[in-house]
Amino acid sequence: MGRILAIDYGKKRTGLAVTDVLQIIANGLTTVPTPTLMDFIVDYVKREPVERIVVGLPKQMNNQPSENMVRIEPFVNRLRKLLPQIPVEYVDERFTSVLAHQAMIDGGLKKKDRQRKELVDEISATIILQSYMESRKRF
Repeated sequence: MGRILAIDYGKKRTGLAVTDVLQIIANGLTTVPTPTLMDFIVDYVKREPVERIVVGLPKQMNNQPSENMVRIEPFVNRLRKLLPQIPVEYVDERFTSVLAHQAMIDGGLKKKDRQRKELVDEISATIILQSYMESRKRF
C-alpha cells in the first residue's frame, strides 16, 4: 500500500497533504510555489510510495467549473504523462477554504497565524484528502 497525495492547486501556491502508508490518517505536507509544483511532486514520488493523487476540483455553487480549472486541467494532463503509473482523480473542493479557516479557529490559532495563506492552502489540501478518504469508506 502507498500514500495518497492530495493537491489544492492555486495560481501562486499549492497546498499538499498526504496519508500515511496505511492510508488511515491525512496530514498536511507543505505548501509549494505553483511554478515548482511539478518538480516537487516528481521528487516526492521518487522518495515515497504514492499509490494515487487526488486534485481538488474547483466548482462554483451552480456546479460549473471555476476559473481556476483552466490552469488545473493542463497541470493534471502533464502530471498524468509524467507519472503514468499513478492514477490521478479529481475531488470536489467546494468550501475547503471556508472549512480550513474554521478548523484554524477551532484549533485556537491566533488571528495572525490564520492569515497565513500557505497554512490555509495546506489545511485545504488536508480537507480534500480527508473528504476523498471518507468517500471511499462508503463502498
